[in-house]
Amino acid sequence: MARYNGYARPKDSAKTMKRLLHYMGIYRWSVLLVAVLVCISSMANLLGTYMLKPVINTYILPGDIPGLVRTILLMALMYGAGAFATLGYNQLMVITCQKIVGRIRKDLFEHTQKLPLSYFDAHTHGELMSRFTNDVDTLTEALNNSFTLLVQSFIVVSGTIIMLVVLNVRLSLIVIAFLLLMFLFIQYNGKRSRKYFIEQQKYLGSINGFVEEMVAGAKVEKIFNHEEKDFEEFCRRNEALRRSATKAMSYSGMMVPTIVSLSYFNYAVSACVGGMFVLSGLMDLGSLASYLVYVRQSAMPMNQFTQQINFLLAALSGAERIFEMMDEEPEPDEGDVTLTEAADGTLSWKVPENGSFSLVPLKGDVRFYDVVFGYTPEKKILNGISLYAKPGQKIAFVGSTGAGKTTIINLINRFYEIQSGTITYDGLDIRRIKKDDLRRSLSMVIQDTHLFTGTIADNIRYGRLDATDAEVREAARIANADSFIRRLPDGYRTLLHSDGANLSQGQRQLLAIARAAISRPPVLILDEATSSIDTRTERLIEKGMDQLMEGRTVFVIAHRLSTVRNSKAIMVLEKGEVIERGDHEELLRQKGRYYRLYTGQFELE
Repeated sequence: MARYNGYARPKDSAKTMKRLLHYMGIYRWSVLLVAVLVCISSMANLLGTYMLKPVINTYILPGDIPGLVRTILLMALMYGAGAFATLGYNQLMVITCQKIVGRIRKDLFEHTQKLPLSYFDAHTHGELMSRFTNDVDTLTEALNNSFTLLVQSFIVVSGTIIMLVVLNVRLSLIVIAFLLLMFLFIQYNGKRSRKYFIEQQKYLGSINGFVEEMVAGAKVEKIFNHEEKDFEEFCRRNEALRRSATKAMSYSGMMVPTIVSLSYFNYAVSACVGGMFVLSGLMDLGSLASYLVYVRQSAMPMNQFTQQINFLLAALSGAERIFEMMDEEPEPDEGDVTLTEAADGTLSWKVPENGSFSLVPLKGDVRFYDVVFGYTPEKKILNGISLYAKPGQKIAFVGSTGAGKTTIINLINRFYEIQSGTITYDGLDIRRIKKDDLRRSLSMVIQDTHLFTGTIADNIRYGRLDATDAEVREAARIANADSFIRRLPDGYRTLLHSDGANLSQGQRQLLAIARAAISRPPVLILDEATSSIDTRTERLIEKGMDQLMEGRTVFVIAHRLSTVRNSKAIMVLEKGEVIERGDHEELLRQKGRYYRLYTGQFELE
């Protein structure tokens, strides 16, 4: 039996059930066949029990052996049909359930890829992952078990009560009274256990998060000698979890023994009263035999029915969170300008005009006109900023943390939408360019390098999936990664796991630069891309990049001023505004903020 684990109740059960029924409706014939087989299995059990009455009254007591054999064979056939129906609906439900959940998971992942970065900024990775793991698993278990058990329990409980009334109305009042008592106990016990299961889930999440933090920050913990304090904090959280888990399991553990005890007591009372009815001629022996079997099997379906309702509500809560994520607005894209490649490999923007289209050469001319932007309406990051980068120029951004450097890069990629102003790309408003085509014309190397599970060659080829092995090696040479890759035991076939944990931070960044190089981008963005690389390697990479990006536009963000010395233009940002602009020599002559930074009179904060 599935156990209720304290999930919150769904906010709108009807709406969630409607969405879930839509997915089930896709495989409606399979679900309908499952329901029919469940009915056959349940009815076979109910009718088989009722057959005890004619077996005893009509064949055993009169001594009709041939009739008894025929009836027993009929009962065997009936129970056999029920057994085959049970086997059939179990197997069919497993297959149907996996199809339904597989489709939900596919739709969820497909929609997740369309969500804007602002959505991921507002939700933790663990919260999003729980949709694909905990919520989907709970829904899977509910569809796989609860659906059939709920239908079966409802039929058995309803059918049993009906058959008890048919066999003897007066004696049925005893069973109905006990069933009502069981139901009230289940409701009371379920409410109490649910409260402590919710507490248990809360404390379990707390302790898991704490342990994850301590394992990830083990080095910092040892540096500051916090082992004792952290152990005390762990013990405090662990004790809270122990108390809530003990109470939750205590109430949960009372359920089955209490129901079983009440059912035994119910059976004993029914047997005694029924025996008196038989002796006084108010009831025949066959009816009493059937009646007592119904009494014996009435308690468990009642327990199952109540438990499955609880678990189904928990599953609906998980489904609700899944559907809420599916209902999030996807990243808007009203662009109609696309990127096209000519036979000679040159790229152009295909701009629709009056039923036809014109081609605008892709050069990499990026300009900002009075751009205002804030991640929230209340706080502006860029305050009417204007700047330009001509094709082939290397533009550097320098400034304190929070000055708006990375924000500018994010806006070029249209990861976020500006509040006012205009950004143009080769004279075209970037809002007219389809986002996929816009981002295909750019390549970006960020400070927080992410490597995927696979070989080193696969990770470099991620920048252009149709790249040949020779092109992969050439990109690695440009990024100065070829030498360390060749020293690895398996070279380019070396498998990477856990975000490239078996490589140094500098090596991981070299692979990220090689990935950008292989994509042959018209515009390259380096956001602190060489922060974990030594100065000598950085110079080698810059030479390779200069060769790669000849005639293209390069944006560089760096705290290390040596990185930006050879930039065509250096922009010094402060509080979302450009306060200085020029090349290295011009800015030194101005003796402003850049001069003080370069001479060490002022430090970036």
